[in-house]
Amino acid sequence: MTTIEFASETPRITTRPAVATRALNALANAYVAWKNRRAFYRLGEMSDAELADIGLTRADLHVAVAVPFGRDRR
Repeated sequence: MTTIEFASETPRITTRPAVATRALNALANAYVAWKNRRAFYRLGEMSDAELADIGLTRADLHVAVAVPFGRDRR
């Protein structure tokens, strides 16, 4: 049996859970990115002294905002 024959014999229903899983993962990733951006904007409201207390500078925030939405990780 060749790979092509195996691929043509695979029932279509086995791909639906994979599509649903990818869709759910995309939604979960978007939610996490949204939460991270909310936290980032809260950091932006802090004073320079408060940021220094947690080991950040205003420049760190500018670097973080340059990351495209959805690229940040958990």
